[in-house]
Amino acid sequence: MTETKKTRRIKLWDLPLRLFHWALLICVAGAIASIEIGENVEVHQYFGYAILSLLIFRVIWGVVGGSHARFVSFIRGPGTVLDYLKRMKEHKGPSIGHNPLGALSVLGMLAALFVQATSGLFLTDEIMFEAPLFKYISGATASLLAEIHEINAAIIFTLIGLHLAAILFYRFIKRENLITPMVTGNKEVPAELPDQDASGGSAWLGLLVFGVAAGTVWFIINKL
Repeated sequence: MTETKKTRRIKLWDLPLRLFHWALLICVAGAIASIEIGENVEVHQYFGYAILSLLIFRVIWGVVGGSHARFVSFIRGPGTVLDYLKRMKEHKGPSIGHNPLGALSVLGMLAALFVQATSGLFLTDEIMFEAPLFKYISGATASLLAEIHEINAAIIFTLIGLHLAAILFYRFIKRENLITPMVTGNKEVPAELPDQDASGGSAWLGLLVFGVAAGTVWFIINKL
């Protein structure tokens, strides 16, 4: 007879982080669809502004947000990541928060999106579209940033593919559901694990931080 392992539910992801995650997914999908399918540069541009606002929010939230959302809770050095890779087969059961490899994936995605959103502030199609900060750079710099924007788009597509593959791997191979906790904020973990409920990360603080982030982007595109 198979013994049923005892589990308990912990609070993992705070509400502002979950809203950030799904809003970023929608905005990235919208940015891709608007330029790859609709070929609408203006709509693509506004999705870019929204993505930049969300990224600034995430950077601030990585310092003041819920305990599991803070960068100090999951950023690890190269040695820890390599050690985790060596011991992946030995690792049993769900992780609390991001494991070292997942943390690397998160940072890679945020960095790539930040490069894409900021480089987009300096682009032009030399016909009808001119980004708000294009006037501050030379034509050669604009061409370089346009090339970076195009190459980095391929990197983002690759990271998205790896992200989806990781979700499927954990769901069907490791039997760990990564999506539900990002919807509900809660996660089932083995009962023997120490109490690690998330602390902090209030919705009101999240709203304030996003206001600061969105205000910063508004200032960049309207006042600089």
